[in-house]
Amino acid sequence: MPEIQLGVHTIRSHGAKVARAHMHDWFVLLFLMVVEVILNVIEPFHRFVGAEMMDDLKYPLQENTIPLWAVPIIAVLLPLAVILIYYFVRKDVYDLHQAVLGLLFSVLISGVLTDAIKDAVGRPRPDFFWRCFPDGKGVFDPVTSKVMCTGLKSVIKEGHKSFPSGHTSWSFAGLGFLSWYMAGKIRVFDRRGHVAKLCIVVFPLLVAALIGVSRVDDYWHHWQDVFAGGLLGITIASFCYLQFFPPPYDIDGWGPHIYFQMLAESRNETQPGNVNGLNMAPSEIENVRIYSHRGMGVSDDNMSSILGEMESGRRC
Repeated sequence: MPEIQLGVHTIRSHGAKVARAHMHDWFVLLFLMVVEVILNVIEPFHRFVGAEMMDDLKYPLQENTIPLWAVPIIAVLLPLAVILIYYFVRKDVYDLHQAVLGLLFSVLISGVLTDAIKDAVGRPRPDFFWRCFPDGKGVFDPVTSKVMCTGLKSVIKEGHKSFPSGHTSWSFAGLGFLSWYMAGKIRVFDRRGHVAKLCIVVFPLLVAALIGVSRVDDYWHHWQDVFAGGLLGITIASFCYLQFFPPPYDIDGWGPHIYFQMLAESRNETQPGNVNGLNMAPSEIENVRIYSHRGMGVSDDNMSSILGEMESGRRC
C-alpha cells in the first residue's frame, strides 16, 4: 500500500503521473503560445489619426527603460526561480507542477488578451507623430486630414498598439501570481499581525507597478493603457492562482488542491490499524504539527481532531 509522506513527492517519483493528469492543460498552453505569436504578427487596426490629433501625440520617441526582452525574465523566470527554490526545500512535485502551470497560464492568457485588444483597438502611442514622421515633417490627406506616414512600416505598426500596456499586464500577471503564491507559503493571513510578511507579498506588486510607471515615463503609453494593463494582469493572475490553490487565508492555503486530493486518495488505500488510519511515520506527523503551530494556529489539543477529520475526508 502507498504511504502518505507529506512533502516528499519528487519529480522522479510522481512527476510523470502529475504531468499526465494535466496533459490537456499543457496542450492548451501550447495553443495559447501559437495564438500569441499570431497576434504579434498580424497588422493591428489603424485607427484614424488626423492633423488636429497630433498635438497629443508628439511626445519624444525614445528607448524603453525596461526592454522587451526583460519582461519575460521579470514576469516568468523570477517567479519560476522562487517556485523552484520552494520545491528544493519542500520536495513536493504537486506544488511545483501546479505553480508552474498556474504561472504560465497567467502570463499567456494575459498576453493573448492584451495583444488581441491591442490589435482590435489600434490606439496610437503618445510618440506616434515621430513614428509616423521621423523627419518631423507632417504629411496629411488634403481632404480628410488623415496622416500619411513616411516612417518605417514596422515602427508605425508598433505605434498602433498603445492600449493596453503589454509590459504592465505581463508584469502584473507574473508578479501578481508570485504575490499570491508567497502569501500562501508564508501564511501572511495567519492573524498574528506580522507586517513583515505583508511587505514581502506586496514587493512584487510594487515592482510591477514601477514597470507600469516606466511605460508612461518613456512615452510609450498613456496612463489609461497602464491602468488597464495592470487591472487585466492582476485579475487573470488571481483567477489562475485560485484555480490551482486555495486562498492564502484558508487553513489549507499552503498547498495546492491536487495535493489534498492525493492525500484523500492515499488515505483510502492505507491499511487499517495505523495512526489515525494514516500510514505515516512519526516525523511526518510532526510535520503536520509544525504546519498547525506555525501557519494555521491550531493547538496540540486539536491535533487529534484534525487527523480525525483527515481520516473522515473533511480535510481533503
